[in-house]
Amino acid sequence: MEQLGYRAPQVCRLIGISYRQLDYWARTELLRPSLQEARGSGSQRRYSFDDLVQLRVIKSLLDAGMSLKKIRTAIEILRDEFAAERPLTDVTLLSDGKTIYAARNTDEVVDVFRRGQGVFGIAIGPVEDEVRGAVHDLEADTSSADVEAQAN
Repeated sequence: MEQLGYRAPQVCRLIGISYRQLDYWARTELLRPSLQEARGSGSQRRYSFDDLVQLRVIKSLLDAGMSLKKIRTAIEILRDEFAAERPLTDVTLLSDGKTIYAARNTDEVVDVFRRGQGVFGIAIGPVEDEVRGAVHDLEADTSSADVEAQAN
């Protein structure tokens, strides 16, 4: 049987947020349910799986120290500047708690709040290997120089 979406109580349990948060986010259009909006008393919102993913991203950003205002701004920028239809699932987001970076592919990471200003990252593993190799070469050179000095 095909899933007809997720109701608010299920969403709250899955994402780890309160009903009040979910309701507020829907009413203020931070993230509205894509399957069914609430229409008066007794109707229920229905969220898709993609909605759940986006809600989890919002929750993760909040947990990382981002303010709801900044998250809201980032979503608007991603929609406008990056033409992201589903702004929280179309890109990979990174945050240091102060800003949000968006990676659309492995070659491009941009600062969302600076409207796409490029940033760069350094993978520590390869740098560590490079330094380890340089230290090994230095030790080998030093050992060779010591042997030569003793021979003279």
